[in-house]
Amino acid sequence: MHNKISDRILNDERVQSIISFNDDKNLLVTGINDDFKPILLKELTENSERANVVFVENNHHMEKLANSMMDVMDEVYTFPVGDIMIENMSKQSPDFMKARMSTLSALLHEKPGLFIVPIHALLKPLMPKEKLLAYEKTLELGSTLDYDEFLEFLVSLGYKRMNQASNFGEFAVRGDIIDIYMHDLFLRVELFDDEIDSLRLLDPETQRSLENIESVKIEPYAEYIVDTSERVELIEKIDTLYQETSEGLQAVAKESLDEYYDKVTHPDLLVEHLNQFAHLLDDHDQSLLDYMTDKHRVFADDINAIKSAYDAEFEAVNNYFSSVLEAGQMFKGAANYLEHQYDRLLNLNGVTYFNLFMKSMPVSIGEMIKISVKPAEIYYGQYDILASNLNKMLDNDYLINIILRDEDELNKTKQLLEDLKIQSYIENIPSDSGIVLTTGAIESGFILPYMSATILTSKELYNKVQKRKKRNKKLSNAEKIKSYQELNPGDYIVHVHHGVGRYLGIETLEVSGIHNDYMKLQYKGTDQLYIPVDQMDLVQKYVASDDGQPKMHKLGGVEWKRTKAKVQQNVNDIAEELIRLYQERAMSEGFKYSPDTEMQEALEARFPYEPTPDQLASIREIKNDMEDSKPMDRLLCGDVGYGKTEVAIRAAFKAVQDGKQVAFLVPTTILAAQHFESLIERIEDYPVNVAMMSRFRTAKENRETAVGLKEGKIDIVVGTHKILGKSIEYKDLGLLIVDEEQRFGVKHKEAIKQLKNNVDVLTLTATPIPRTLHMSLTGVRDLSVIETPPENRFPVQTYVLEYNGNFVKEAIERELARNGQVFYLHNSVATIYNKLAHVEMLVPDAAVGVMHAQMTEKQIEETMLAFVNGEYDVIVTTTIIETGVDVPNANTLIIEDADRFGLSQLYQLRGRVGRSNRISYAYLFHQPNKVLTEVAEKRLEAIKEYTELGSGFKIAMRDLNTRGAGNLLGKNQSGFIDSVGYEMYSDMLESAVKEKQGVEKEEEPVNIPINIEADAYIPATYITHEQSKIDIYKRLRKANSLKTLRDIEDELIDRFGEYPTEVQTLIDLVKVKIYALLYGIYKVSEDARHFYLNVSQSATAEINGEKLFEDTQAFSRILKISVKSGEINLTIRSKQLKDLVSVMAAIQESRMEGVS
Repeated sequence: MHNKISDRILNDERVQSIISFNDDKNLLVTGINDDFKPILLKELTENSERANVVFVENNHHMEKLANSMMDVMDEVYTFPVGDIMIENMSKQSPDFMKARMSTLSALLHEKPGLFIVPIHALLKPLMPKEKLLAYEKTLELGSTLDYDEFLEFLVSLGYKRMNQASNFGEFAVRGDIIDIYMHDLFLRVELFDDEIDSLRLLDPETQRSLENIESVKIEPYAEYIVDTSERVELIEKIDTLYQETSEGLQAVAKESLDEYYDKVTHPDLLVEHLNQFAHLLDDHDQSLLDYMTDKHRVFADDINAIKSAYDAEFEAVNNYFSSVLEAGQMFKGAANYLEHQYDRLLNLNGVTYFNLFMKSMPVSIGEMIKISVKPAEIYYGQYDILASNLNKMLDNDYLINIILRDEDELNKTKQLLEDLKIQSYIENIPSDSGIVLTTGAIESGFILPYMSATILTSKELYNKVQKRKKRNKKLSNAEKIKSYQELNPGDYIVHVHHGVGRYLGIETLEVSGIHNDYMKLQYKGTDQLYIPVDQMDLVQKYVASDDGQPKMHKLGGVEWKRTKAKVQQNVNDIAEELIRLYQERAMSEGFKYSPDTEMQEALEARFPYEPTPDQLASIREIKNDMEDSKPMDRLLCGDVGYGKTEVAIRAAFKAVQDGKQVAFLVPTTILAAQHFESLIERIEDYPVNVAMMSRFRTAKENRETAVGLKEGKIDIVVGTHKILGKSIEYKDLGLLIVDEEQRFGVKHKEAIKQLKNNVDVLTLTATPIPRTLHMSLTGVRDLSVIETPPENRFPVQTYVLEYNGNFVKEAIERELARNGQVFYLHNSVATIYNKLAHVEMLVPDAAVGVMHAQMTEKQIEETMLAFVNGEYDVIVTTTIIETGVDVPNANTLIIEDADRFGLSQLYQLRGRVGRSNRISYAYLFHQPNKVLTEVAEKRLEAIKEYTELGSGFKIAMRDLNTRGAGNLLGKNQSGFIDSVGYEMYSDMLESAVKEKQGVEKEEEPVNIPINIEADAYIPATYITHEQSKIDIYKRLRKANSLKTLRDIEDELIDRFGEYPTEVQTLIDLVKVKIYALLYGIYKVSEDARHFYLNVSQSATAEINGEKLFEDTQAFSRILKISVKSGEINLTIRSKQLKDLVSVMAAIQESRMEGVS
């Protein structure tokens, strides 16, 4: 926004009155719409002595306002709160906790800025601010720190000690180095004895230091801390409440209450459970309002909406705790939420209320200010009206700021205004009125008649939505995803020569007096194998199609050889088939489409969302294929709801622009209806005829469509296999789009093949196909991948908790209260009807349907359609939930026995909700008191961590690998894949395809034999985190330049401190290898008194002998140089490794000069 507009708004007397308002009475500001609100709040915040706290209706409104605010200013804080009831029972969303802790800290220290708070956040009890302040500790460079005391302090703040800190709320200790992951930064503290020697900020992904700092404040991770002295008081209070509650209870409820009492007072679980009762302590019933001082100014945005949201939330929480109390799962008066908070808000003095219109207010208003804001018209294409309106405004001395998305649009608009004979300026305007063009990030324009100011944006001129600034999360999921390919002791592995075994960890062994690290592998029976870590690349993690246990091989047996030979044969067959298909395609001639038309550009500009980079890349690839004369055969992979349909619509529209017809083939009737609606919605304003053929159409309608296709009157047809029928003829079919091809039967696949001849084909699939497989099929079938999620989709709030009937009832009722629908997953056909009755009993008012795999296809389809159309509120289903079908109104998913599912399955299921702009919930239940296996616990933990969209593609890698591979390869290959593991199968397939294509094998990196015996390894005392150790070994093995090696050395010192002699020796040996590679030395060896270096003939020919003698003058005492059979040999009379490294460093330039 131009500063002159900003000044005009700021200098307006109404705005000045709002800024300077400092009365005990309340202020009402009317007329402010959502477009002007962020601009006004920005001016108020930047020109006020106080910080501004805005209360809004719910999390959704908070997110929306925060996104708009972050486009125009920094220092925006939010306070997201999940459901109060859930927050007591389940692990919390780490992102929510981070945001809340940052906000509390900023409020506590009276930092300037804008705080946006949903009203139900006031129900949440908070730690008294004096207590939070007391738990803060400042560390300063050079000050002393008691090591043991500090570690205890971190634990008391709620931090969890791990081998490596990779998530918020963890800390790790390695000797004198302590890493702490706080809500706003990742810190490394390095001690020298008891003095703080350095404080560094870290990059969470690489764990490397970013910058040194002088001092830092350590803040609590736990939102509630109960110290030792308070524990006794709390237990006494709980005892009293237990006595009061148990009086007059029925026997069943009494038994339940006793169990609950034992659980919450169990000595091992005290810390975990006491927090939810902490608000019972004296003076502990504090809410966010208690954190505010006279340095904070309070705003309420639409108080009537706030009130109804607060009442609904309060009632839901109240009902929930009442039902839990009845069931004996809670003490009377112990419910963990605060009352009367809305009234407290209304009783505050000097609150500013924003309301769009004059309404009756629940409080007395001391002053009222009306600001007139008019929405700007959309002029798209109607430039005569634009010119007339601009001229009118200019006649009235308006200052008009047109904010555009980029320089191109800026110049285009300047030209447009010149054509309309209207003067405009870019960036700088000499007078106080007129038109100034700037670039920036404001979503929609508005007119301020009282201030004679107008803002217009790309939206009004070109109907293009402002690109939202990317706010990168500090931590990507890369770190967490890595953990899925990590090798942990107990994991199955595949060794290229020995087959499937089990990895037991890294051990340091002494062989002939020399210490080295080895990977310990377990094979069938008692067979064990120790592999030197420098042969680590022969071992891969075993990944298969399910979590089952693979068959382990016997060392030295023939079984592994046989298995490999079988798979090799299978891989060769597939490679041949793929090459044949590829050659057929390369030889056929297709239609060459012309470049994009203006109409194409107009359609794409009207897409209401910002396309993701992957979407744009996929669209580019598809258009390039279409504009080529070779027929397209492209596979578009993308997670559920990632906008594959939009890409397909753009391709279809392009085909129609050149007079071609498009057939859009889908596996089910419901999907046909959904795709048809999407097409109509996007294309209805253009001269394109879209029709649908499916069971939802009458026979007469289907016949009419068939005639339309034959005569060329219909441009795009969407349908199930009906559009493959023999009676269907196309006048001029140009593009076939197939959705989820793997779900069609053999007969239909044959029909698709017939249609495919010389037609461009685009296949869409939501089954992730791993990158490694892409590589092996490049050039065989073209692949485009959409891995980034669309913006403005809220991550699904995921909770992992013990099964509890009252809770389920409450979760369903809350979803129904906002007119939503619920998926209830019960994965057993045998008991599904009992579960249906149970759910009907829990929520008698809900219409509950059932769906499982033993129903006919037609029944499943009809049930699903009834659900989509809102005839059922809840659907009890097995894992059959249809992939691809969109039910935007279903925003709660309940999964029973979640610990029995694989990670990718959980992810796919969770993809059923969260398809709209509402916040959605996934409750993953496991049986009460069930001890989860470590794998299941990790899986549930991971799915919760991966609340971000898009992680599906990455985590699903683990157990969808094989399914993706099987589908892509056309046959079910999982048997073969499982026998050798996924990675090896991919490698074998890649080699086979390359061999058949006649592609030269890439030369393996030269592995120079360095036969020097030395204690060269990483001691367990230096790096305790085994995965980090494996990672460092792998990188040292791959290092082929001194720069790379220096980088690894820096990282070791940064992350783990000064390294011991054994690590120095290991680094020196890597240096020897690098120098040998650079110089052309093919062998490094030793005997009892010497080191020997053998230089290859080709390298010898490039060496400048004079320079060599000159550079080694300093070593003449220990170095002998000779030439034998055209090869230089160097003998070093020393057994010091550092002498060998020094000599090798000194000789480098003699070859370099020779080469140049």
